[in-house]
Amino acid sequence: MSILNFGSLNLDYTYRVPHIAAPGETLTSRSLEIRPGGKGLNQSVALARAGARVCHAGLIGEDGRILEEVCRESGVDTKFIGVSDVRTGNAIIQVDDGGQNCIILFPGANRAVDEEFADRVLEAFGAEDHILLQNEISSLPYIIVRAWERGMKIILNPSPMDERLKECDLEKVWLFILNEVEGAQLAGAQEPEKILREMCRRYPDARIVLTLLLHFALHPLLPQLRCPEKERRRRSRKWKR
Repeated sequence: MSILNFGSLNLDYTYRVPHIAAPGETLTSRSLEIRPGGKGLNQSVALARAGARVCHAGLIGEDGRILEEVCRESGVDTKFIGVSDVRTGNAIIQVDDGGQNCIILFPGANRAVDEEFADRVLEAFGAEDHILLQNEISSLPYIIVRAWERGMKIILNPSPMDERLKECDLEKVWLFILNEVEGAQLAGAQEPEKILREMCRRYPDARIVLTLLLHFALHPLLPQLRCPEKERRRRSRKWKR
């Protein structure tokens, strides 16, 4: 079993500020740090350092070679990190004194992923392999379908939430990892329990991990929130290959 993380690679520009800038406000930052980042890169590095066998797929620009080096030095397989003629994706991050943050993403090369590149990567993986995805790369709807057709288990972190997710067949997702904000947008509910209940109703074959922003804790899918067995069997027949 292998883990393919088909995800973003960014250069993060982090500004320390007394508070998150309000509309129209100009702030002087206390410091600036430039670090490797992107949800995809961060997850691959974390998995590799935890001992998992992980391969990262994605695109960088010529200015992002250091990101490939960071992955390789952390034990990540980098054979599917390609170089695009588009500038490397980057993030502008404000972090206030309380630890809260606000992030603006420039996708750059992350949005240069096309179907041809996706096919070349996915050909190396198959049944029982896991694929980890975020919504920071292009061709996400295509990758989900092709990975599912190959029998891969699809893990999705639906961030950032935007209109592109509506193009994805989320019923093919094996595991959702999302926070309260993303859960509320995806499920149309606010309370954590209600988010889980609605996610379970909409995606009865998926596992759900909901992170709680204020408590820094995982909210498990409680047994009483599991979907009815009848609905589960109906979905199983629907997607049976």
